[in-house]
Amino acid sequence: MVSLETPVCNFGRPAIDFSLPGVDGRTWTLRECMGEKGLLVMFICNHCPYVKAVQERLVRDTGELMALGINSVAIMSNDPSDYPEDSFENMKTVAEESGYRFPYLMDKTQEVAKAYGAVCTPDFFGYNANSELQYRGRLDESRKETAPTGVKRDLYEAMKLVAETGQGPREQIPSMGCSIKWRE
Repeated sequence: MVSLETPVCNFGRPAIDFSLPGVDGRTWTLRECMGEKGLLVMFICNHCPYVKAVQERLVRDTGELMALGINSVAIMSNDPSDYPEDSFENMKTVAEESGYRFPYLMDKTQEVAKAYGAVCTPDFFGYNANSELQYRGRLDESRKETAPTGVKRDLYEAMKLVAETGQGPREQIPSMGCSIKWRE
């Protein structure tokens, strides 16, 4: 397992459109996922310890952001042939058991992850209402273990600022996680 950090935020970069199948049986596009004030695009998976460490906080924060007009979508781009825990059937189970209130989508061709420049799980891309990138940082101090209660909620605070002003914070701490498992 290779741990990677995300690159610095490329402010203003437009969100990339997609059309991907969700665990709910629907096919979702960028436009259908977008909230009134913006969108959080998350590259996650089922097997990664970094994702598992923040799962409950992810559900909490995305729910609170929804109330601010920021919708969320999670995309799984790993090759499940080497990581069966990341299969579409297991995605359905994880989404249900974890209480995901956002679409959880399969990027089978990995074209969406490549277009976004996703490098790890979790990898967060926060967009304003104009679909301009404003955040590319971490959820909080969690790594492979959940950070203590009461730590700064980096992603939530950044996306709250995006909802209020359309701009993300200039200072951002990169997310860290397992490398995306690319097809050969």
